[in-house]
Amino acid sequence: MKKLALHWWILIALGLGVLYGYIATATGSTAHVLLYVDPFGQIFMNLLRMIAVPLVLFSLVAGAASMNDTAKMGRIGGKTIGLYVMTTAIAITIGLVTVNLIQPGTELANNPEIRERLANAFAGQAQTSIQSAENVSIIQQIVSIVPQNPFESLAESKMLQVVFFALLLGIALTRLPRERGEHIIHVFQNLSDAIIIMVQGIMKFAPIGVFALIASVICQIGKDPETLADLMGALGAYMGTVAIGLIAHMVLVYTVLLALLTNVPLRKFFRAIAPAQLLAFSSSSSGATLPVTMTCVEKGIGVDEEASSFILPIGATINMDGTGLYQGVAAVFICTVFGRELSVGDQLTIVLTATMASIGTAAVPGVGIVMLTIVLQQLGMANEMAMGIALILGVDRPLDMCRTVLNVTGDATVATVVASSEGLIHPGERHHEPS
Repeated sequence: MKKLALHWWILIALGLGVLYGYIATATGSTAHVLLYVDPFGQIFMNLLRMIAVPLVLFSLVAGAASMNDTAKMGRIGGKTIGLYVMTTAIAITIGLVTVNLIQPGTELANNPEIRERLANAFAGQAQTSIQSAENVSIIQQIVSIVPQNPFESLAESKMLQVVFFALLLGIALTRLPRERGEHIIHVFQNLSDAIIIMVQGIMKFAPIGVFALIASVICQIGKDPETLADLMGALGAYMGTVAIGLIAHMVLVYTVLLALLTNVPLRKFFRAIAPAQLLAFSSSSSGATLPVTMTCVEKGIGVDEEASSFILPIGATINMDGTGLYQGVAAVFICTVFGRELSVGDQLTIVLTATMASIGTAAVPGVGIVMLTIVLQQLGMANEMAMGIALILGVDRPLDMCRTVLNVTGDATVATVVASSEGLIHPGERHHEPS
């Protein structure tokens, strides 16, 4: 009997988690799920976060040192950052086109009673998000890429700073005498291989973790059925607009890039990254999903480790296509609800601000709301910002889950495209899914 692939087990667990969460919500047993089931999901997430930074450090140092070619490294870096910025800008543009065509905020603009009731229900959370964004500066985010203390960056999981330090260390190792440098490189390579083995072991528990995470999310969303019904009725068109934009970007950008610039069959690509996509959907964190994404891209698609260890950590930090697309839709939606007409210049401001805001922003659940605050400030919506954010907060978690899937898929797509252009993909080898 053929062994069931990991992504099918995760998909089954996801479905059972939805069912269990729905039953718990319907029977008033959400406290049980949040108290006894959710901890299993949190433990699984902690395990993934525990190995994400060491994996990036060890694999990137080994990859950069083994490459022994700074020109090649610079070429790969230029292609990577260029593709990430380009796809994010395209994603925001697709979001703007979609929201302008559908105009989901028109109905709420004419119904201030429902608008105020929904906004009041999430006013406290909105204020917290706005306060989190007050200390965020786009220029400071770029400056902070260079760490003052790399050990502090490691401890606080500041991924882009870890990438920067690992690259410098890897390059420095190539300047050591060969007999000394090779010994250290082998140590980092062995540590990287050991972490990959840990990833494969942790992923055996993925179905349990996904079940717990999804059941918990369903219970949190359904704690107040009356408010949930109002949210779905008032914001259904808004949610649909975001979903349509995400699907359009997946089809029009990623599949086209893969078809035109690589020899990897689309079916093989999506089959290989399915575990990462499902985990991204469950966790809403591309940072926590990073170890699984790296394993899927290397083992399932055949991308060489020296490419994946460099491209994917950068992507988990600066490549937020799904989040950027959401910024465009949410900003126009809020402006429409409050009767603010946006010019072409305003919409170009959204593209530029959201693209820049994505650089260095932590890849954690809910970061999209913080980024949205920055965009709304640039549009001069400071007075309406708190109510506007409160209005959409109730449906942010399920949308966050969906856009994280797009973020992770974008990371894998760019890694495959860049590796293919550099001859660092080996489709002829026999690869397997993470197990």
